[in-house]
Amino acid sequence: MSANDPFARLPEAASFTVTSTTVTDGAAWGREQFSSGVPGGKDISPQLSWSGAPEGTKSYAVTVYDPDAPTGSGFWHWAVADIPAAVTELPEGAGDDTGSGLPEGAFQLPNDVRAARFIGAAPPAGHGPHRYFIVVHALDIESIGVPADATPALLGFTMAGHTLGRAVLTATAETPA
Repeated sequence: MSANDPFARLPEAASFTVTSTTVTDGAAWGREQFSSGVPGGKDISPQLSWSGAPEGTKSYAVTVYDPDAPTGSGFWHWAVADIPAAVTELPEGAGDDTGSGLPEGAFQLPNDVRAARFIGAAPPAGHGPHRYFIVVHALDIESIGVPADATPALLGFTMAGHTLGRAVLTATAETPA
């Protein structure tokens, strides 16, 4: 596991709380949150609930990112933009092919396999443990204004000047050699 911090060079933001019935902070993903390309994997996005967002929050975005992927740029597993401020929960499986569990107005951006959905963990065999940062971003704008086919990196760049707070859970995964 590398020591890189995906937030180290981003503007500071208040913290708030995110919880999940699917994963515990610091614990391993369940098999359902592994990629369907891994035995037992199902590409099912985690359930998320959040509270305590900073005053002035007008929308949220959710991202799932693996900074330990052997790419030089990490790996984006999921990105959802324009979640209305009144919404404080996403059900397990919201990140399916249709975004069936997402609130009206929210949309999924293509991840690093270019699928607009949640793609589960699939760390290379023998590569060691990977961290998966599950982040709810509280934003000061109702719509972040990125196109639906934008990359999660562009979403992150655009959010940098609009982020009021971040709520973070970290999951782990490892594939034995």
